[in-house]
Amino acid sequence: PHTKPNVSYATNYVFVIFTPFSPWQHPLVQNQTVTEGGTANMTCRVEYNDQTSLQWSNPAQQTLFFGDKKALRDNRIELVRASWSELTISISEVTLADEGMYTCSLFTMPVKTAKAYLTVLGVPEMPEIDGLTKPALEGDEITLTCMTHGSKPAADLRWFRNEKEIKGAKEVNASGKTFTVTSSLQLLVDRDDDGAAYTCKVDHVALLQTPQQATEVLEVHYAPRVVITNSLTFPQEGQYLKLECVSKGNPSPDPVMWTKDGGELPDLERMIVEGRELTFTTLNKTDNGTYRCEASNHLGTSSAEYLLYVYDPNAMGQHGPDHALIGGVVAVVVFVTLCLIIVLGRYLARHKGTYLTNEAKGADDAPDADTAIINAEGNTHAEEKKEYFI
Repeated sequence: PHTKPNVSYATNYVFVIFTPFSPWQHPLVQNQTVTEGGTANMTCRVEYNDQTSLQWSNPAQQTLFFGDKKALRDNRIELVRASWSELTISISEVTLADEGMYTCSLFTMPVKTAKAYLTVLGVPEMPEIDGLTKPALEGDEITLTCMTHGSKPAADLRWFRNEKEIKGAKEVNASGKTFTVTSSLQLLVDRDDDGAAYTCKVDHVALLQTPQQATEVLEVHYAPRVVITNSLTFPQEGQYLKLECVSKGNPSPDPVMWTKDGGELPDLERMIVEGRELTFTTLNKTDNGTYRCEASNHLGTSSAEYLLYVYDPNAMGQHGPDHALIGGVVAVVVFVTLCLIIVLGRYLARHKGTYLTNEAKGADDAPDADTAIINAEGNTHAEEKKEYFI
């Protein structure tokens, strides 16, 4: 709770002397904003003052200073400058109780006053994140709650997942002159959340230089998933082959189990199991079969299979990809494409020539190209008819 400082009045008597009012005499002040715990400087100035006294009083209308005379016994309030044209005082270790309207009075006849409002910013406390269960299980629904107290005005809370901002639900509650701000974040836990850092940052005008934040790292337990990788695409007799059982789970599913065709590995001299790896030192046809890798933790079991077929090196040479045949097919396709292009070009050229010829035939008596073609076609039919009757 915020308490008012212990203050008392001095026993000195203050004699006020009023002077006739001049239109040029008027106190000038400015509103002030200070962070709780800081220092506020209150300044009152007058132009063309003819030795008229200035006075500062607090929101409770208690006189703080009359000229250079201190009227309120408060060790936090001190005189900075006192003259006929200026009266400046300072209030250190400002609290929320110091907020309010301060009055500067110029003792003319009548008294002239100016008011300045002192705004005190409440500094929000360090945020706290609640609701995190360690470890969380994949598929769980959890709610993270971030809370901060003591802000004035109300602070803003922002959520980040690995430095990427995400939106939360904000709630503000007044507590006296300050505010308690809460922001909630609902999560459906996934294995991708394992190791993710959730950060709650406080934004407030009083924290421009020293931002406040809290971070929690989420630990997620989930059942394993398994895949098998191999070192050879087409394994052949006599070659070296390595199969790796890549399993991901939390807790880590160690060790893994290898089987062949539903039973134990038949030849442990050539089939070496080291951790997650199954190594064949020298492949042969008897190694053909289905190899299974199985991994488990307390949340579940996962497995993957790999069908191994060992090729004969000689057969691979005979039945492998025939690059010469592929090249021949490509050449034939290219040749056919070129032939089609040539034929199409000749066809288009021939029709273009016919058009030009017909136009020339009818051009002598035609006003334009279209009429020339029509005339040319008519002449052609006439010639055909004439030739037919002969």
